[in-house]
Amino acid sequence: MRLRLATWNINSVRPRGELIGRMVDEIAPDVLCLQEIKCQTAEFPKSMFEDLGFNHFRIAGQKGWHGVAIASRHPIEDAQPLEVCREGHARCVGARIAGVEIHNFYIPAGGDLPDRELNKKFDHKLDFYETLTAELAKRNPKDPLVVTGDLNVAPGEFDVWNHKYMSKIVSHTPVEIEAFRKMEASLGFLNLMREAVAEPEKLASWWSYRAADFRQSNRGLLLDHILVTPGLRDAAHHTGKVQARIHDDVRGWDKPSDHAPVTADLMV
Repeated sequence: MRLRLATWNINSVRPRGELIGRMVDEIAPDVLCLQEIKCQTAEFPKSMFEDLGFNHFRIAGQKGWHGVAIASRHPIEDAQPLEVCREGHARCVGARIAGVEIHNFYIPAGGDLPDRELNKKFDHKLDFYETLTAELAKRNPKDPLVVTGDLNVAPGEFDVWNHKYMSKIVSHTPVEIEAFRKMEASLGFLNLMREAVAEPEKLASWWSYRAADFRQSNRGLLLDHILVTPGLRDAAHHTGKVQARIHDDVRGWDKPSDHAPVTADLMV
């Protein structure tokens, strides 16, 4: 069975019904991992997703900001939690779907100052990565496990519009990249977008709202990732090549999120 997994920072789920409907119609995901739903759990618009064929949910909502959700066409079982946010924010939700353990994260952005002593938000971000890495290291890399979501780090030189400039900006600083790479190394994760599209081709999944034309300004960052354990290597390479894509056209639709959806196909 093909399992098409989509991760998307929706930047408020309730006003985006038309956008989500069009995305589902054109991209045909089987599992939607959403971040920044910006609603409490009971306020999540389940009926909207049910009308689109998604009848199974795991939701971690929160008043105001944050919030993550998984909506699936296939039945969901509970997954072993990875609750690693020291602030108790709704930033992680897990599920087991078609035998695959999926963990959906909205990792803290980290504020503006890349100094964990002077900036509590940046310290929180690094603590989140450190705690997550320690928890993942307890798992078996042969198990079919996915870490996905808005991970708020663009780890590679070609995952940002300007490596030299962005190396001083939160999301691409050396300490964040190191934290991301340690998390990847914990279970030998494969980054499916980079498996599908090798460097030095530049990739981006986020563009600021400040730009009137995001393509013309071309200052994007690859912040949204789908990482899989070696236990899913064959499932990801089932056609001989990883099928993963950033749907940047969605960023140009009416009233978009500032993030584009990222999808990857697994044969499970």
